Formats: sequence, structure tokens, C-alpha cells
Amino acid sequence: MAIDRRDNSRYKTFTRRALILGGAQTAAFAVLGGRMYYLQIMKTDEYRMLAEENRVNVRLLAPLRGRIVDRFGTVLASNRQNYRAVMVSEQTPDVEDTLHKLARIVEITPDARKKIMRDIARAPRFMPVVVAENLTWEQFAQVNINEPDLPGIQPDVGETRHYPFSTELAHVVGYVTPVYQRDLDKDPDEPLLKLPGFRIGKSGVEQKYDEPLRGIAGASHVEVNAYGRVIRELSKDTGKPGAEVVLTLDMEVQQFACERLKDESASAVVMDIHTGEVISFVSTPAFDPNQFNIGYGAAAYKALLDNPYLPLTNKALAGLYPPGSTFKTVTALAALQAGIDPNKTVHCNGKYAFGNHLFHCWKKEGHGNMNMHDGIKHSCDVYFYDVARRIGIDAIEKVAKDFGLGQTYDFDISGEKQGIVPSRAWKRAVTGESWQQGETLISGIGQGFLLTTPLQLAVLASRIANGGYAVTPRLTRAIGGTLLPVPPAPKIDVDPEWVKIVQGGMNGVSNEPGGTAYRSRITEVGMELAGKTGSAQVRRISMAERQGGVRKNDALEWRLRDHALFICFAPVANPQYAMSLVIEHGGSGSGAAAPAARDIMLKALTRSAARQQASLPHGHAGHKHDEEEG
Repeated sequence: MAIDRRDNSRYKTFTRRALILGGAQTAAFAVLGGRMYYLQIMKTDEYRMLAEENRVNVRLLAPLRGRIVDRFGTVLASNRQNYRAVMVSEQTPDVEDTLHKLARIVEITPDARKKIMRDIARAPRFMPVVVAENLTWEQFAQVNINEPDLPGIQPDVGETRHYPFSTELAHVVGYVTPVYQRDLDKDPDEPLLKLPGFRIGKSGVEQKYDEPLRGIAGASHVEVNAYGRVIRELSKDTGKPGAEVVLTLDMEVQQFACERLKDESASAVVMDIHTGEVISFVSTPAFDPNQFNIGYGAAAYKALLDNPYLPLTNKALAGLYPPGSTFKTVTALAALQAGIDPNKTVHCNGKYAFGNHLFHCWKKEGHGNMNMHDGIKHSCDVYFYDVARRIGIDAIEKVAKDFGLGQTYDFDISGEKQGIVPSRAWKRAVTGESWQQGETLISGIGQGFLLTTPLQLAVLASRIANGGYAVTPRLTRAIGGTLLPVPPAPKIDVDPEWVKIVQGGMNGVSNEPGGTAYRSRITEVGMELAGKTGSAQVRRISMAERQGGVRKNDALEWRLRDHALFICFAPVANPQYAMSLVIEHGGSGSGAAAPAARDIMLKALTRSAARQQASLPHGHAGHKHDEEEG
């Protein structure tokens, strides 16, 4: 009986434990079931998406970079096929050996080899790395033929930038380069910059409008395995190409100007005097921007750096030169504004005494009696010494700045230099010294502290030609099909009659016998130009040399010769274009700069006339076309 009670107790204990254990198991299964229901039913969409993201990768695709064209649609920068070879390092047993074999087909310099090894070390082993690009068709074919003997090497076709006009537009269009770490540091949130082989604008228009030229990235949806290796492409969106940028340049005039100045260290700017549109913008010599895609060799780049003609410098924008006698137009305007009678004469006997110092005229025997018109026409230094002394440097400074000197214009190309228009306050701030009256005299003829750029001189000529309106230069007409607005030029606080007097003096320079540029006049009726010559001295002429005879420029080594300058506008009767031209160490404005400027201006005028004539309806050839060119 006692045994039955013990068995019954044990049974009850066992049953209780079984129930507890069963309940716990049931609860556990219920929790697991509930969790499975939550994960598989309630969260099915979320986890399906996560699984899909693990299976499918979205990879950015670089868009085609936008084209750059001139005002008439001539392509100045575009994209071309880039035949290249890429390496997948996991597919080759020996990267160094494979590169050695590839180097038998295409050149791989030691520097390039170092970069390739660095890129391979940074990239996942299954990702392709560019090891050679810009291959010729023959080289590309050889890579394809030898592919079985080049483990890990794959022929590939991409896109690269192409500049069909090469050196003729190097300083305008600029160039693109690969993305460097400093570029990533500036814009760390831009995913395009992290794409292999992506390039960004580094100078010129390419740099100024880099963002609209880039376009909008596309995307490739690819299926990958657990290691991230691509299995297949599921879909592809090529993105949106970059915007097309339309420049104000006329490439035919640009080419002509480059050819005319090809043997010189020179610069020239032609611009519309009403809109400020730059028709030609030249700096010679230049470099080939396509080489920045291929890669300049050390020797080739060193040759550019060592060239005394400075091909890497954009002289039209950043070259600083004393304006020489071209500045006499400013001194004349300042004199008129100060109340100087333009008919009053000054006698020139070849020198001007001030204090205990003699200031010399370029014409040793002198010009005789000169009024303002004659002073401009003959470029008489003595006349402008005298008027500069009478009006003072502050009056000259004001007019110089009103007419575009000593300032930048927020131009479409970076690197503008401001130049120097001196004043009493400027000298005190820079040197801590007082202004000397003798410095006013040499400033009056465009020497001394004065420094200008060819772009500024073109603006000066434009503001004189348009009667005194503060037009500013512009290089871009449209971006992405949208025309950029052209704000009206404000009127300069100057009497138009005074501007006409200076225009008349410039007309005398080019179209009256005895004018310093008379031999370089345009003889075609209706296209006559008005100009002003200038020669900027770059060395000090001692008194002993003056007494013994100043050496001619031809007798001096190149770097000691005067700079040759010329500013002009045309046609005289109805001005359309203005230009400046500077030939470094060219000798004289009348002998070197004026003839070249005449030829370029004539080309611009005939080009414009031909297009206007072509746009006229039949039977109306005798009437002037009044629509905007281009």
C-alpha cells in the first residue's frame, strides 16, 4: 500500500513535470512559430528587398561629357573612343610578369607601372584596372590577338576627351585630367569622382563649366555572387550626357589669328564692342591639351617649362605688360575731362625738361608743335608728358579704371590678372613712399608702374569704340540650349564728344599719312580701322647710351627688345569689333604688332560681312542685314 502511494506520487510528479516541459516546449514552438510568421509573413517585403540588394548591385556609369562648340556649331571639344587594356588581378598568377609581356605591345613607362601597381593594390582583385589607354587600332588589335598569352588582360573600349584644334584652343577650352585625392577632398560627396577613369576639367572652359559638362550619371544593375563578382547585367541606364556649351568664338578667325602669330610669343583678343562677345582669344605658343589625356612625358613637359616663349602661360589673360603708347588714349581722355583744350599745342624738340631731369621722346629730333590729335597720331611723348604733368596721376587713374584697366571681369576662364593702375594711395600702400611728379610723366606715356593684360587693352579699345559704354568681355553664348543673358553696358561718366576726339586721333594713326600705323592700314573701302601703336620698354636706357645712340631692337638679344603693342577698332564709320595685340619683345608696335592686327581684324570683318551677305534674301544684297550674327 505504501508502495502504491509512492508510485502514485511519482506518477503525479512525472505528469506535472511532463506538463511543465510540454508547456515550455509548446511556448517555445509558439514563440518560434510567431517569429517565423513575423519574419516570413509580416517582414517578407523588407527581407526580400535586402536579399535582392545582396544579389543585385547598382553601379554608377559615367555619362558622356558635353560638347563645346563655337558660335556656328564647329566642335571644339568632344568625346572619342578610347581603346584600352584593363587587368583583373585575380585572373593572373603574376601581375608583374603580365605587365612585362604587355609592355612588348604597348609602352609602359616606369612611372606608369608604379601607378598601375598602386591602383591594383587599392582595388578589389576582381575589379578591372586600366593599365593602358589611348591605344592605336594596331596596338588594340595586337592586345586582342595576344590575349591568350596575357592572363588577366582584357581589351576594352571607353570614352576619352578629344580636342580637334589642339594648340589653337589650348588656353581657351582647356583640358581634363583624372581625379586626384585633392579633388575628392574638395567634393567628397560626389560619387562620379570615385568612378575609375573619370575626368574633370582642370583649366579653361572645361574647368569653368565642369559641372554642367559632366552630365547625370547612369546606372547598371548587375547580379553578383557572395564574393561580389559580377554574374550578369540585369538592366542598364546610360544616364544623361553633359550640357553642350556654346562659345562666342568664331573658329575660322581663331585659326587665322593663331597661324598669323604662330612664330611669336604673342597674344590677341578680338571682341564685339557692343555685346562684349569675344570672337578670337589667342595666346601663342601653346601646348597640346590632348597630351594631358595620354600623359605628358617628363622630357616633353620639361621642354614646355623651359621654353622662353612660355607656352603654358595664357598671355591674353595673365600676361602683364606696360601698355606703352596705347595708354596715351587714356591720358588724352583724362586731359579732356580735366579741361585741357585739345587744340592747344605743345612744342616737341625731342626732350622734356622737368626739374633736373630730361624726359625723352621716341623721336630724337622731335615732332614740332603738337595738338591732341597730332599727339595721338604721331605718338608724341613730349605732348603727353606735358598734359600728364598738368592733370596729375589721380585724374589719369580714374579714367584708366573707368575704361577697364586695373580690374578683372569675372571672365569665363580662370587666372585673370588685375594689373596695376598706380595712384598716390597705391604707392603709399605698396611701397610706403610718396608719389613723385616725375612718375606721373612716365605714367602718361604708359610706362612706370602701369601693367595691363591684353584682355584689358581689348576692353579699353571697345569702350573707346562704342562711345564710352562699360562693355565687359564674355566667352559663352549658351549652356544646354539656354542663351545666357547679355545685360546692357552702363554709360561711363564721360562726354561722348571727348571720346570722338580720341577716336579721331586713332583714325589719324592708321589712315592719315604720317600716322604711326599708316603703313598697316586697311585699304578695303568700308572696313578701315582706327588704332594706336605702342612699344613697351623692358630695359633701362642709360644716359651714355642715349648720347652714343640708342641701340636698335634688332641689335639686342630677344629678351631685351621692346614689347610691341597695338589696339584698334573697325570699321571706323560704324565700329563693330575692337582688338588688342601684344608681341613679346616684338620691337615696335608699328613694325610688328600693327601689321598682324590689321590682318586679323580684316579677317574678322570679311568673315562677318560674308555671313551677313549669305543671310540676305535674294534681291536685297544692297541692304545691310540687321539681325544678330550667328
